[in-house]
Order: sequence, then structure tokens, then C-alpha cells
Amino acid sequence: MRKGTLRQILLITDGCSNHGENPVAMAALAKEQGITVNVIGVLDQDTIDESGLREIEEIALSGGGISQVVYAKQLSQTVQMVTRKAMTQTLQGVVNKELKQILGSDVSLEDLPPEKRGQVMEVVDELGETVKLEVLILIDTSGSMKTKLPTVKEALLDLSLSLNARMGDNRFAVFVFPGKRGDVEKIVDWTPRIEELSTVFPKLTSGGLTPTGPALREALAYFGRKRSLRSWIGDDESYFEESSM
Repeated sequence: MRKGTLRQILLITDGCSNHGENPVAMAALAKEQGITVNVIGVLDQDTIDESGLREIEEIALSGGGISQVVYAKQLSQTVQMVTRKAMTQTLQGVVNKELKQILGSDVSLEDLPPEKRGQVMEVVDELGETVKLEVLILIDTSGSMKTKLPTVKEALLDLSLSLNARMGDNRFAVFVFPGKRGDVEKIVDWTPRIEELSTVFPKLTSGGLTPTGPALREALAYFGRKRSLRSWIGDDESYFEESSM
């Protein structure tokens, strides 16, 4: 199995989108392009309504990712769990596809004898520690997120510490929505050092609509521009191109 790059969008929000494209459709488009969309819904108390919960689940489902709803104080451990669980899920998808090619279309990881299955999962775990990872983080900064932004910052710094303990390379980018002059704003370009958030977060303002769909669309375009550049230097491999979840 060749090594490539796992690509994730991590959407952090606390409510329903109410402007622009359908975020569920944008998440499905991301999956088609080999990018997993994971969603974390952040609550103060029970402030998210049923339609908001449903949207969070549907975005992650369409994006081939994982959804989790938590109270703000639990955010740090949840961000790490969702990111790592999504890595494992994606790698298992790749393994299943390769098993089908080797052993036949009716064979999956669950069909292997326990010993063989354990050996395969050891490979998945090792890949999870060594594969390249790119996470584009989308943060909802609409009015209701104002009190949660300090917790979001702490969670992302914890995520950086956790992932930087891996052997594989990590790269992060951070977008917020709505932006100061549009639906979406890039605040941190691709970097292995998410600590750069420390200089940006105090400048963030909250308020306005919740353009989740446009934010996802812009994230996809950003991955696309990056892939186009990388194709010139011959480093455009991705597990996602081979996986189906």
C-alpha cells in the first residue's frame, strides 16, 4: 500500500446554517474529491435545536466523516478523538478496498479470521501514526459562538500537541465564517504549527449569519488550488483517491 496524504475538513459550529449553498451537498462534493468532512457541534447548555443536530449528522454522513455534539468544556478531547477516529475510518476504507482487489469483491476486513484481522489493524494503526495528515479547520464565528471561541482555541492547540506526537507530517489551515468582508475568511495558511492561532484568535469577531455551505465550498476550492500547485512538483498522492467509505 503506497503512502499518501489523509485530507480532512474539521467543521466546528453550534447551530444551523442559514445562508448560501446547502452544506450537506457541499460535504458530499468533498467526499467525491477525496476529502473527509468531520463535524463537531458545540453546546453551552442544550442550545442547539433538533434541525441543527440533524444538519450536523447529515453533513458528516455526506462527507464520509464523523459527527459529535459536546459541551464546550469537553471540546479539547473531542477534537482529538474525532480527528484520529476519522483517520482510522479512512484507512480502514482503503484496506477494505485493497482486500477486495486481492481476495475478491465479497471480502472485507470483518470477514478475515481474528488473527489476520488483528494483523491488518496493526498496519492501520501504524499508518495512522506515519501517514501525512492535512486538516483544514472551519470555525463558526457567528454571534452565538462568541463565548465558545476561547475554548475552541484551547482545543485546537491541544489537537496540535496531540498530532505533533505522531511520526507523520501534519499541516493545518484555519478558516472562519462569516468573515469580515465575506462569507469566509482564511486566518491561518497551511502550517505545521497551529500555535499561530495564538496571534489570530484575539482579533476574531463574532456575529452575522452562518454560511456553512459557502465555508465548505471555499475549503474545497482551497484544497483544489493546493493540489494544483503540488501537481507541478510531483507530490500529489492521496489515500482518499483510493478509498470509499
